[in-house]
Amino acid sequence: MSRTRTDSRLAPSITPTTLAPSRRRVRRAATVVFAVLAAVLAWIVVVPLLGVELVVTGPDGAIGPVSVVAVAGAALLAGAAGWALLAVLEHVTRSAAPAWTVIAGTVLVVSLAGPLTAGTVAAMVSLIALHMIVGVVVAVGLRRSGGRR
Repeated sequence: MSRTRTDSRLAPSITPTTLAPSRRRVRRAATVVFAVLAAVLAWIVVVPLLGVELVVTGPDGAIGPVSVVAVAGAALLAGAAGWALLAVLEHVTRSAAPAWTVIAGTVLVVSLAGPLTAGTVAAMVSLIALHMIVGVVVAVGLRRSGGRR
Protein backbone atom coordinates (compact mmCIF):
# COMPACT_ATOMS: atom_id res chain seq x y z
CA MET A 1 0.00 0.00 0.00
CA SER A 2 1.55 3.34 -1.02
CA ARG A 3 0.93 6.58 0.72
CA THR A 4 0.09 9.67 -1.27
CA ARG A 5 0.28 12.12 1.57
CA THR A 6 2.94 12.79 4.15
CA ASP A 7 2.46 11.01 7.42
CA SER A 8 3.14 13.44 10.27
CA ARG A 9 4.94 10.71 12.20
CA LEU A 10 7.44 10.30 9.37
CA ALA A 11 8.00 13.95 8.46
CA PRO A 12 7.61 16.36 11.37
CA SER A 13 6.03 19.63 10.42
CA ILE A 14 8.00 22.84 10.55
CA THR A 15 6.21 25.50 12.51
CA PRO A 16 7.05 29.19 12.90
CA THR A 17 8.36 28.48 16.40
CA THR A 18 10.75 25.87 14.96
CA LEU A 19 12.15 28.43 12.51
CA ALA A 20 12.45 31.31 14.96
CA PRO A 21 15.78 30.28 16.55
CA SER A 22 17.27 29.64 13.12
CA ARG A 23 16.19 33.06 11.85
CA ARG A 24 17.55 34.63 15.01
CA ARG A 25 20.93 32.96 14.48
CA VAL A 26 21.04 34.11 10.86
CA ARG A 27 20.25 37.69 11.87
CA ARG A 28 22.86 37.65 14.60
CA ALA A 29 25.51 36.13 12.36
CA ALA A 30 24.69 38.75 9.72
CA THR A 31 25.11 41.47 12.36
CA VAL A 32 28.56 40.18 13.29
CA VAL A 33 29.59 39.92 9.63
CA PHE A 34 28.25 43.41 8.94
CA ALA A 35 30.20 44.80 11.91
CA VAL A 36 33.42 43.26 10.54
CA LEU A 37 32.74 44.56 7.03
CA ALA A 38 31.88 48.04 8.32
CA ALA A 39 35.09 48.14 10.36
CA VAL A 40 37.21 47.01 7.42
CA LEU A 41 35.55 49.54 5.12
CA ALA A 42 36.14 52.32 7.66
CA TRP A 43 39.79 51.26 8.00
CA ILE A 44 40.16 51.38 4.21
CA VAL A 45 38.77 54.91 4.15
CA VAL A 46 40.92 56.09 7.06
CA VAL A 47 44.28 54.49 6.30
CA PRO A 48 44.81 54.11 2.55
CA LEU A 49 42.41 56.82 1.35
CA LEU A 50 42.85 59.54 3.99
CA GLY A 51 46.42 58.59 4.82
CA VAL A 52 45.98 58.46 8.59
CA GLU A 53 48.67 56.39 10.28
CA LEU A 54 46.83 54.36 12.92
CA VAL A 55 49.28 53.71 15.73
CA VAL A 56 48.66 52.98 19.38
CA THR A 57 50.83 52.70 22.46
CA GLY A 58 50.63 49.27 24.04
CA PRO A 59 50.67 48.52 27.77
CA ASP A 60 54.45 48.00 27.60
CA GLY A 61 54.94 51.43 26.03
CA ALA A 62 55.69 50.07 22.56
CA ILE A 63 54.13 51.91 19.65
CA GLY A 64 52.56 49.75 16.97
CA PRO A 65 50.35 50.08 13.92
CA VAL A 66 46.70 49.05 13.83
CA SER A 67 46.35 46.70 10.87
CA VAL A 68 43.20 45.81 8.97
CA VAL A 69 43.52 42.30 10.40
CA ALA A 70 43.52 43.70 13.95
CA VAL A 71 40.46 45.82 13.14
CA ALA A 72 38.57 42.88 11.62
CA GLY A 73 39.55 40.61 14.51
CA ALA A 74 38.44 43.13 17.12
CA ALA A 75 35.10 43.62 15.36
CA LEU A 76 34.60 39.85 15.12
CA LEU A 77 35.47 39.39 18.79
CA ALA A 78 33.15 42.22 19.87
CA GLY A 79 30.30 40.85 17.79
CA ALA A 80 30.74 37.28 19.00
CA ALA A 81 31.02 38.35 22.64
CA GLY A 82 27.93 40.52 22.26
CA TRP A 83 25.99 37.65 20.70
CA ALA A 84 27.01 35.32 23.53
CA LEU A 85 26.06 37.86 26.18
CA LEU A 86 22.66 38.50 24.60
CA ALA A 87 21.98 34.75 24.41
CA VAL A 88 22.79 34.38 28.12
CA LEU A 89 20.60 37.38 29.00
CA GLU A 90 17.69 35.87 27.06
CA HIS A 91 17.97 32.72 29.17
CA VAL A 92 18.20 34.43 32.54
CA THR A 93 15.85 37.40 32.27
CA ARG A 94 12.61 38.42 30.63
CA SER A 95 13.99 41.89 29.96
CA ALA A 96 17.00 40.88 27.90
CA ALA A 97 16.71 43.70 25.34
CA PRO A 98 16.83 46.59 27.84
CA ALA A 99 19.61 44.89 29.81
CA TRP A 100 21.51 44.27 26.58
CA THR A 101 21.19 47.91 25.56
CA VAL A 102 22.54 49.19 28.87
CA ILE A 103 25.44 46.74 28.93
CA ALA A 104 26.33 47.28 25.25
CA GLY A 105 26.25 51.05 25.70
CA THR A 106 28.43 50.84 28.80
CA VAL A 107 30.98 48.58 27.08
CA LEU A 108 31.09 50.94 24.10
CA VAL A 109 31.77 53.96 26.32
CA VAL A 110 34.47 52.09 28.25
CA SER A 111 36.05 50.91 24.98
CA LEU A 112 36.57 54.53 23.94
CA ALA A 113 39.40 54.73 26.47
CA GLY A 114 41.52 52.56 24.16
CA PRO A 115 41.82 55.12 21.35
CA LEU A 116 43.14 57.67 23.85
CA THR A 117 46.50 55.88 23.57
CA ALA A 118 46.72 56.63 19.84
CA GLY A 119 49.92 58.20 18.62
CA THR A 120 48.27 61.23 16.97
CA VAL A 121 45.04 63.19 17.21
CA ALA A 122 44.03 61.98 13.74
CA ALA A 123 44.63 58.38 14.80
CA MET A 124 42.66 58.93 18.01
CA VAL A 125 39.66 60.40 16.17
CA SER A 126 39.81 57.63 13.57
CA LEU A 127 39.96 54.89 16.21
CA ILE A 128 37.07 56.44 18.12
CA ALA A 129 35.09 56.41 14.87
CA LEU A 130 35.97 52.73 14.34
CA HIS A 131 34.84 51.89 17.88
CA MET A 132 31.59 53.79 17.40
CA ILE A 133 30.86 52.12 14.06
CA VAL A 134 31.38 48.60 15.38
CA GLY A 135 29.65 49.35 18.69
CA VAL A 136 26.53 50.79 17.09
CA VAL A 137 26.27 48.01 14.49
CA VAL A 138 26.63 45.32 17.15
CA ALA A 139 24.37 46.97 19.74
CA VAL A 140 21.54 47.85 17.38
CA GLY A 141 21.85 44.79 15.16
CA LEU A 142 21.81 42.29 18.00
CA ARG A 143 19.00 44.08 19.82
CA ARG A 144 16.85 43.91 16.67
CA SER A 145 17.70 40.24 16.07
CA GLY A 146 14.80 38.92 18.08
CA GLY A 147 14.43 37.07 21.30
CA ARG A 148 12.51 38.10 24.37
CA ARG A 149 11.72 41.79 24.61
